[in-house]
Amino acid sequence: MDEFGIIARYFAPLAGEGAFGLADDTALVPPRPGHDLLVTTDAVAEGTDFFAFDPASAIARKALRVNLSDLAAKGAEPAYYLLNLALPPSVTAAWLEDFAGGLAADQREFGVALLGGDTSRTEGPLSIAITAFGFVPEGRMVRRDGARAGDDIYVTGSIGDSGGGLAIFRREKHSLSEQDRDALTLRYRVPQPPVGFAPRLRAIAHAAIDISDGLVADLGHVAAASGVKLVIEGEALPLSAPLKALWGEKTILRAATAGDDYQIAFTAPPGLAGPFTRIGHVTAGEGVEFRLDGAAIDVPRPGYRHF
Repeated sequence: MDEFGIIARYFAPLAGEGAFGLADDTALVPPRPGHDLLVTTDAVAEGTDFFAFDPASAIARKALRVNLSDLAAKGAEPAYYLLNLALPPSVTAAWLEDFAGGLAADQREFGVALLGGDTSRTEGPLSIAITAFGFVPEGRMVRRDGARAGDDIYVTGSIGDSGGGLAIFRREKHSLSEQDRDALTLRYRVPQPPVGFAPRLRAIAHAAIDISDGLVADLGHVAAASGVKLVIEGEALPLSAPLKALWGEKTILRAATAGDDYQIAFTAPPGLAGPFTRIGHVTAGEGVEFRLDGAAIDVPRPGYRHF
């Protein structure tokens, strides 16, 4: 099947309003009065972000969700996406069917639609790039540079589970139950970005970022952009029981630097309650300080490094 046959069979059924059934060179994005349009893009590649043996549907959902996580961290609600595929010769019709099925499931879950993209062949590993579009009420995007001294630091969900799942795939020894093992590996394969939290986030947050490279590393971007110091209290991190069973006494620091969480870390006034956990505070200064038992410790590798 050639490029146009693949598009017509597997991806045209996913096309949304303004995509013209993927039969044109461009798409039209309908405006939303009173809203700003936000754009983000992320790529995932075999051997770096997923394994060749991962189910195609899980690969598709991860590729889309890492972009939805970026939008959620800005307080935006997702709407559309573009899909660019570089397919190796090993890809089969069954694989494409499963991949498109994963996208279709997430389109239903998150209310997004495909606008277009490109499909090409590669002799290298499978590579997927998605560009996602979302809307936020005009002037209400939550940026990285708004953290203030006196804020508390909060995080949604739990931290480190994806890193634990990756460690299991890399054959790190463990004695977990099958249920606990599967809980961690699923978090690696299919992130759970808090997309529905976006409206609440923009109502309370001064600054926010999604956790992709590691909690310490990503909060470092907030500290740099805002010109303040962020203090993380390690004992406060929300950690799952399976992760603590996997990593034991090393869980806190490993979870804080593992990455691939796709949760939201944000700063906001102190004393807030909700589907999030307070993990520290903002003060005058610069950088990120990581504390355990009240003492600052050195974190030589704060997160994942791409190069």
